[in-house]
Amino acid sequence: MTASKSAVINYIHLDESCTLSFRKAPRKTYTVEEAVETIGFGRFHVLLVSIMGSTSVAEAMEIMLLAVISPVIRCEWRLEEWQVAMVTTMVFLGFMSCSWIWGYLADRYGRWKILLLVTVWSSYYSGLTSFAHTYGWFVFLRSMVGCGVAGHSQGFIIMTEFMPSKYRGRILPLGQLFWLLGSIIEILLAYLIIPTLGWRWLVRISTIPSIILLVVFKCIPESARYNVSVGKSQFATKTLTYIARMNRSCLPQGSLLDSETSIRGRMSDLLGTEFRRTTLQSWFIWLGTAFAYYGLVLTSSELLENNPVCGSEGANKGPDVVNTLETCHCKMFESADYQTMIISTLGEFMFIPFSPFIIESLGRRRSLALTMAASGIFFLLLNICSSRSVLTTLLFILRALVSANFTIIYIYTAEVYPTTIRSLGLGSCSSMARIGAMIAPFVAQVLLGTWPITALCLFSAVCIICSILAFTLPIETKGRAMQEINPSTSSI
Repeated sequence: MTASKSAVINYIHLDESCTLSFRKAPRKTYTVEEAVETIGFGRFHVLLVSIMGSTSVAEAMEIMLLAVISPVIRCEWRLEEWQVAMVTTMVFLGFMSCSWIWGYLADRYGRWKILLLVTVWSSYYSGLTSFAHTYGWFVFLRSMVGCGVAGHSQGFIIMTEFMPSKYRGRILPLGQLFWLLGSIIEILLAYLIIPTLGWRWLVRISTIPSIILLVVFKCIPESARYNVSVGKSQFATKTLTYIARMNRSCLPQGSLLDSETSIRGRMSDLLGTEFRRTTLQSWFIWLGTAFAYYGLVLTSSELLENNPVCGSEGANKGPDVVNTLETCHCKMFESADYQTMIISTLGEFMFIPFSPFIIESLGRRRSLALTMAASGIFFLLLNICSSRSVLTTLLFILRALVSANFTIIYIYTAEVYPTTIRSLGLGSCSSMARIGAMIAPFVAQVLLGTWPITALCLFSAVCIICSILAFTLPIETKGRAMQEINPSTSSI
């Protein structure tokens, strides 16, 4: 009898517990971060990296174009050194002026729309540059190109926001291959086209990658993280479902958690309590990274054309030859110069096989501190007068290091900020980088010619300072989930 009563009681308790569990069971939800991690890496991400990485091809070709046509426009328009440097400076002035604007608009209206807009913009003004018949129009149109190219970083943002966390440190550094490809293509095109068709056709042909991108952008959807932040969860769900189907995977059970916020793209959030130190240190690191990178690109051409560290090569030539060259401002690149530029550019490839291991093992901060310090040391080594083969080797290694600096700081910046200010954060950092890029031509093309040791030591000092700032960054993003909403404003 006792056993029978106990069985009845247990049955009643079981029934009540099942009933209570059924009534109080919470609705299952998942975040975009959880969906991205569950879907994993697959065919969609290969397509994503191929298309969004190709924005770096277009950007690299536009930037490298400045280096390869500098001797030509100096000759055609009888330009002084400061005028040649002003071309690069004005391009980066346009870049600086528009980077934060594109970032602000991307956080407000979407990454994909802004990326499409800036690609159209840069293609249009780049094409017009080929018809410029005066120095003034050339400078103005190239500055407009710089303004458009400033928004290409939205492609990297989209790529980062769709990438699973454990693959970001492995896959995103490979995007440097696209920059390398664009640089080499531009040098080869210059070698083939400038002596035959002229620099104007080189400019026109260099716009082809941007035009192709306009066609293939439709294969990549808007960022799901952005759509959720603006309350478009249904579009985000469709995007994630499309990715899961393409990767032959599945979404987590439940529905997508809506984390809409009206607070997006505010500069005050970048300088708020949580991110103030990170932002200020990142700004200077970006400035120093661009100063070193573009300074090296321009310094390479100057060192190869007429190495000021070893004295003027013109001293060995007859006075008539020297005077003629100085009067006409003409000293074109020869085949050996193009070959050396390609070899030094290939230096960027040297770090790529090791970058995933270094970034994932040391973390973003220590990796950046290491490559920055090494960059400073190798800039000092350029002060030693050496043969062309030794100089090429030094440029090769240094190119790998300064390229690695850019790769790591790009990844860190995209990871450290939440979705609501991610584009603005990267855009503001990119704007600061262009200040360094604007200063670089006057150091690499003007100061280097008169005070070469001072110029190279200046590049070295900036790298060492950036190394210290990188090591002391307050947030490490290795293995850290990407934030959707700024914690300091989530309760507002």
